[in-house]
Amino acid sequence: MRDFESAAGRIWSSRAIVDDFRTLCSLGGRFAGTESERQARDFLAVRLAEATGGTVRREAIPYRGWERGPARLAPAGGASFPACALVRSPSTPPGGLRAPVFDLGRGTPADFTLAAERIPGRIVLVRHEYMLAAGHIHRRRKYEMAKAAGAAGFLIACHLPGGLLVTGSSGAGTGEDIPAAGISHEAAAAIADRPGAEVTLEVAGRFVERSAENLFVDIPGRTEEKVVLSAHLDGHHLAASAIDNGSGLIAVLAAAAALGDIVPGRRRGLRVALFNIEEWALLGSRDHLAALAAAERAALAFNVYLDSVAGAPRLAALTSGIAAVESTVGAVNAEHGLGIQVHRPFMGNSDHANFIRAGIPALRLCCGLDDPGCNLRFLLTEGDTADKVDPLELKAAAAAAAALVLAASEADLPRLSRQEIERVTAAI
Repeated sequence: MRDFESAAGRIWSSRAIVDDFRTLCSLGGRFAGTESERQARDFLAVRLAEATGGTVRREAIPYRGWERGPARLAPAGGASFPACALVRSPSTPPGGLRAPVFDLGRGTPADFTLAAERIPGRIVLVRHEYMLAAGHIHRRRKYEMAKAAGAAGFLIACHLPGGLLVTGSSGAGTGEDIPAAGISHEAAAAIADRPGAEVTLEVAGRFVERSAENLFVDIPGRTEEKVVLSAHLDGHHLAASAIDNGSGLIAVLAAAAALGDIVPGRRRGLRVALFNIEEWALLGSRDHLAALAAAERAALAFNVYLDSVAGAPRLAALTSGIAAVESTVGAVNAEHGLGIQVHRPFMGNSDHANFIRAGIPALRLCCGLDDPGCNLRFLLTEGDTADKVDPLELKAAAAAAAALVLAASEADLPRLSRQEIERVTAAI
């Protein structure tokens, strides 16, 4: 208890968490491969060294990058609408892709099944959803269903009015991918009012070989084992990526700074990890874990992953139903009264999922669970800006992360068996 009180006191009395957040957001959205992402990475490397007193290790991750070109949607005989090419979308042919639109509404598996005979050759239109709600169907799943059904193209419309575009990733850069773009609520309404009418979708993008960097600092404990405290570094270009995931990055920095002189006395040490290219199918953490020597991977006992931890008043832990994870969250709630919510079904769209697949108990700390009116409704849109985050929420998230790290640093944490991994990841 005394260690947590010390760490929490440092977090709540620190001005650095506010200054760091504002500086990070001023650098832009951190889309992988851009100057914004490079500047943010360099800033975070400096602050990580200052916060922990440790040496920052930079790990190069080669990947197939992608540069976004212009995009637009033009209904036949009507005014065109701006669009946003989804990450790794193939370009449309010269002059664009001309085809009728088929509006599938939300785009559930049932919608795709019932409309299977009418989808081939058409551009499928679906709606973006609030991402932290029970029953949420991820954009990539809708895209894959459209592709499998023979769609010629894919459109996803923002669920919020106000002319906001929506972004995110789409294909894998293969020849089977179809052109994909995000559009506004208003653009979707305009083309949905003309069922069967043709539109012209123009999307441009270029693939390029790149290398990203993950950042790490280790603080030793009494044994070789470590708890990993992590967040993802990259974001999207439409805004500042303030909630997703500027909030997680800065909360990790604050928690690490507060724990620096406490960890050496604990059973397990601390590895602070800032993973890159998370928004591109979790590539940075995936390749990092795959490249680790078996002994080093075996020393990783637990992952506390922070993603979108401010923008709503209450924190939640995505536990994937793992007993060791739930007991850790339960112990923290019981001892410190933090009231962290628990969500059990596995969500495979954040870095903690790669730790689980590697047999390492892991959780994602977030906020806004089943609260679609909170500021997390602006994720992946032009509304993900610094004004959506209350500094007190950042401090609360950092304190909760510190409590979870301290609990995991002493608890008995069995590795996940292959059978448990399969059970967990199947429970979507």
